[in-house]
Amino acid sequence: MTCERPVDGRPPVFRTAPAQDHELGIPSRPPGSESADLCQVELYWNHGACEHWLRFGKPVATCINAQRRRVECYAPGQTFAVVRWASHHQGTVLSRIDVLQAVGPRDAFTDVPDISPGAKLLLSVRSWRKVRRVLALIDAIEELGIDPCAIPAACWRDIHFRLSEAMLAHRRNIGIGHASLAQKTRAS
Repeated sequence: MTCERPVDGRPPVFRTAPAQDHELGIPSRPPGSESADLCQVELYWNHGACEHWLRFGKPVATCINAQRRRVECYAPGQTFAVVRWASHHQGTVLSRIDVLQAVGPRDAFTDVPDISPGAKLLLSVRSWRKVRRVLALIDAIEELGIDPCAIPAACWRDIHFRLSEAMLAHRRNIGIGHASLAQKTRAS
């Protein structure tokens, strides 16, 4: 996939070669709708002021628009996590992590900042204390040898509700429960 930047200031256009579509498992699209089915995530990085980054996810395309800005694209059904952090002279003003699932053109979605057209929100926490807990949980899942992208949506929702209820189970229990679900998902 390539990114072409028009000279008249319009947003970049994503182009995918048909051979790459087949290799990535993306269904072929009619001409002129190359990026219509993709969920586009805008990431910014201004060190110490505004930092948006992916914690996990496997984008099917990347477009670097500027030194501090890029767009990652996901096919419908892919799961990814976006971390947002911002501060000013008085300290941190935003700490947030969202685990999302890319949607198809006719699927229902939630409006999420910097994500076009939107995505299914599986987990969303704010405050650095909660964000750190989710990041530690993702690290624990990876230590078990499980790809966080392979965790079913229901498990991410369960983690979200446990966090919102302040009843986050012990990491070992969550890891074992979600590991068995992920293995079942991979087997099917």
